Amino acid sequence: MKAQVIRSVSGTRAIKAGLSAILVAVLSACANYAGIHSDQQMAQPQQFNTTQSLPFESGHWPEADWAAQFGDAQLKVLLEEALKGSPTIAQARARIAAAQAYAESANASTMPRVDANYSLMRQQFSGTAGVPPPYAGSWQTQNSGLLTASYDLDLWGKNREALRAAVSHVQASAADAEVVKLTLATALTRTYNQLARLHLLRDIAEQEVERRQQIDRITAGRIATGLDTQVERKTAQANLATAHSALAELNGSSLTTRYQLAALMGEGPDRGLAIARPVLGVGDEVRLPDNLPANLVSRRPDIVAARWRVDAITHEVKEAKAEFYPDINLRAAIGLDSFGFGRFLTAASRTVNVGPAIHLPIFDAGALRAQLKGRYADFDDAVATYNQTLISALNSVATQLAQIRSSDAQIADAQVAQQAARQADDLAITQYNGGLTNQLTVLNADMNALQADQAVANLLMNRRDQQITLASALGGGYFDTSSEPERSPDSAAPSNPVTAR
Repeated sequence: MKAQVIRSVSGTRAIKAGLSAILVAVLSACANYAGIHSDQQMAQPQQFNTTQSLPFESGHWPEADWAAQFGDAQLKVLLEEALKGSPTIAQARARIAAAQAYAESANASTMPRVDANYSLMRQQFSGTAGVPPPYAGSWQTQNSGLLTASYDLDLWGKNREALRAAVSHVQASAADAEVVKLTLATALTRTYNQLARLHLLRDIAEQEVERRQQIDRITAGRIATGLDTQVERKTAQANLATAHSALAELNGSSLTTRYQLAALMGEGPDRGLAIARPVLGVGDEVRLPDNLPANLVSRRPDIVAARWRVDAITHEVKEAKAEFYPDINLRAAIGLDSFGFGRFLTAASRTVNVGPAIHLPIFDAGALRAQLKGRYADFDDAVATYNQTLISALNSVATQLAQIRSSDAQIADAQVAQQAARQADDLAITQYNGGLTNQLTVLNADMNALQADQAVANLLMNRRDQQITLASALGGGYFDTSSEPERSPDSAAPSNPVTAR
């Protein structure tokens, strides 16, 4: 008896081993993806040298309302309007909705499907074909009502990988929406700062008009006393007209900037006319947060979006690999099928069928391999895009920090030069009014003072613009809380007899 049991067990094992060998042989003879792979790898922030350009300064990451640091209540209102009404935000939301719909469709492919079908067909059967009497040559009405069910076993994970890819695309679209929001907020804040710049330059231009009017009056008095001629008078009038022209140009630029703000808000140009003069403050102290390179990958929405796209294509590669293996679909149907109406609802019209449907690719002229190569090409492109995005982000932060430090040094010197130029200009006017110097000296001093005022104004506005751009480069308060995606299409390949090298 024991010997019979041993022989029975041995026979079972032999059958299983034989079936496995047959399966391996069949699959190996079929289409396979041997030799198709990728060597591309996602860059790690730590591999880049950033200790000197991005030092640890114990600073803080920007808050979600990072623009509030400038203390302008109107700017906050404009940003809220823009994020609600801008068409670019609506476009981003639509892309998220489309990605979510595709994910729902992919999820449906992993579930059983049940359908109900009914057909009614009037047909004349051939009298010389395979239909036997009494139906041969007659007209018949065929009624068919079926309830069908199907389920893809998904042994190799094709549908599951498609679902994971779709979910990753949803994550990427959500990060893209954050990129759009940050880009819009940055553009609006910088444009608002440009409006502040134009108002400040306009103040300087108005002061210059007053100064040129003063010079013209003094020149008129000097002509009356014989100290100047009509040459100096015409020169003074020409300079006054030039000052008026510069003021008009600034007024036009200010109007254009208001229209730009209205467009960024998704409003008509008249909305820009209602914007009051900006009252932007200096903003927070600029200090970089510690361990910036490592944390930046979860703080920049463009890096997060690029990372999720790599993950999506990783799953698409695995989905393409699963196409090489047998696709087994279980199907069943139950219903009624009959000729005529009278017998349709009888037990004799009942029909039932159940069984598997198996698809195995054997020879496809290289179509599956070409498809997989395309997926790997997409993977290489996504990895390269991620790496470039990371490099650009690190360099953007370093560049803005360097520009801010440079602006700080320039502002201090420019303010000293401004004070000296103003004093020289006042002294030249006093001497000119007293007949101690000529108009040329006054005009040179006045031009130097004007340029010094403009230089300080532009440096201050540039410095704030750089601070705005730095906040954006640091992610603008965004933080990715999603789970960590996969980084290699070969990290979890389906278990099968054929492996990619």
